[in-house]
Amino acid sequence: MSSITIGSQAPAHGHEHGHDQAHAHTASFLSTYVFSKDHKVIGIQFLFSTLLWFLVGGLLALAVRWQLAWPWSDVPLFGRLYAAEGGQMAPEAYTMLVTMHASVMIFLVIIPILAGAFGNFLIPLMIGADDMAFPTLNMLSYWFMWPAFFFFGASFFVEGGGAAAGWTSYPTLSSNPPAAPGSMSGQTLWLLGLTFVGISSMMGSVNYMTTIIQMRAPGMSMFRLPLTIWAMFITAVLQAFALPVLTAAGFMQLMDRELGTGFFTPEGSIINNTISTAGGGSPLLWQHLFWFYSHPAVYIMILPAMGMVSDIIACFARKPIFGYKPMVYSIAGIAGLGFIVWGHHMFVSGMNPILGATFMVATMMIALPSAIKTFNWLGTIWGGKVQFTTPMLFALAFVSMFIIGGLSGIFMAATPVDIFIHDTYFIVAHFHYVLFAGTAMGVWGAIYFWYPKMFGRMMNEFWGKVHFFLTFVFLNGTFFPMHVLGAVGFPRRLADPYHYETFRHLQPMNQFMTLCAIGMVASQIIFVVNFFYSMFFGPIAGRNPWRANGLEWTAPSPPGHGNFDFQPIVYRGPYEYGSPETTEDFYPQTQPPPDNAPPAPPGGHH
Repeated sequence: MSSITIGSQAPAHGHEHGHDQAHAHTASFLSTYVFSKDHKVIGIQFLFSTLLWFLVGGLLALAVRWQLAWPWSDVPLFGRLYAAEGGQMAPEAYTMLVTMHASVMIFLVIIPILAGAFGNFLIPLMIGADDMAFPTLNMLSYWFMWPAFFFFGASFFVEGGGAAAGWTSYPTLSSNPPAAPGSMSGQTLWLLGLTFVGISSMMGSVNYMTTIIQMRAPGMSMFRLPLTIWAMFITAVLQAFALPVLTAAGFMQLMDRELGTGFFTPEGSIINNTISTAGGGSPLLWQHLFWFYSHPAVYIMILPAMGMVSDIIACFARKPIFGYKPMVYSIAGIAGLGFIVWGHHMFVSGMNPILGATFMVATMMIALPSAIKTFNWLGTIWGGKVQFTTPMLFALAFVSMFIIGGLSGIFMAATPVDIFIHDTYFIVAHFHYVLFAGTAMGVWGAIYFWYPKMFGRMMNEFWGKVHFFLTFVFLNGTFFPMHVLGAVGFPRRLADPYHYETFRHLQPMNQFMTLCAIGMVASQIIFVVNFFYSMFFGPIAGRNPWRANGLEWTAPSPPGHGNFDFQPIVYRGPYEYGSPETTEDFYPQTQPPPDNAPPAPPGGHH
């Protein structure tokens, strides 16, 4: 193995990759590209599907912003579809747009692009495996998303439009069955779609945990894993424990709607304009079950991005990650605390003040592991030979935007403050800074960073930086003023706040934010063109265009069936940049130590 270096075509060892490669060429088109069991193809299928839904979610957001900027004017694309008299948006349509925007972005974009696309593509490559532990289950995890795509999409076209009870689907608003017997409502379709998203995610989480525990290359101990893999592993644990609760709650709400059960419907509820004598259920039970999943889900939506950003920052600062083990423990700490803070979403539900104080303190404690990660990223950048590539710009934006989102979260953790700002745009500002300005910037950085490994070609750097600059400027123009709106009490989920004189002077600010949102969505055209143009005409990447250390950069670009053309053996951690043992400023995990260096213990640390 001493001859293995970056770019080598070493003979296969330990796996019959030659046979696998030949078999891959004889497979049919359907089994190679459609119903593929290859983790790389499945990852790219997730990537294309989620980027398409990202466009849908963005257009829904523009329709919401249009209504807030110019109330009751005809909304392009949407106004005629959900029109009241005179071609204006119907009031119910606004609630539907808010619900479906949030639902699409969370359940069909952020979670599947992080766990589905990057989890699938990167995990076997970064741990030195030839595929996932359960390839068939992996294929099913993608195809079980298609019923979710169908149900969410179909909900727009049934009578009454899509689900309109908010993405949190609180009873009793969400418990009303369809008005016409036997008809299918948007809310029912939404619940069915949510169920399939849950099944898909559970399939993926079992696969990821098994693969990372059982299939690491020789020498790849747990504390030699890249932080991307640690983040994916802990995210999979979160999904495995939290998702069954939401899936069960979804079934219960479906039965309330379609079979007349009373899990969440109290006696005396108004159902289809009549007072129900059935019931005996509790709307608060839904809130507890929903948030028991959906607060950990907030971390499912950002932990993988934190891991990927860590790898990007270490690569382009040309330095080892600052505090590797504290970074691992902080990811685990965030996940663990995430299970005991769900009640902070319910501070205004009338809970016991002692219980509220408990949730408040636990929520504030999450700031500690988050601060560790932030300081360690800054420590990694400090004194490094920073290269301002497109992936690095997006990674640095992730860190700075996450700080803003995290700081606004501290305000909401305090019960007395939250009671005032709970239903205002301050909340909207907070989670968009965490999930869009944070996670989405991390996702774009990851796409630019691993694109050469996925497709064998480089994306255009100049247009990548233009895309970054425009997105960064417009997103701050869109979301930062929301803090100001929230501080003066501007309400969420209200189609026409200007009906109240208190808020009429805020309309110009909403118009400014809407223009920025239009600019932000339009800026993604640059990304789309760059993405598809580079796939065919971008410069050939080679194995390791970024001179990075991870195992994935020792495989061909793009990797063939079976991933590696040699058996990778791991000698060190993934962040040995600037090591004194080598004249280069990077030191791949598979490069054997020099002859005079002490040998690494099997599976241990060098």
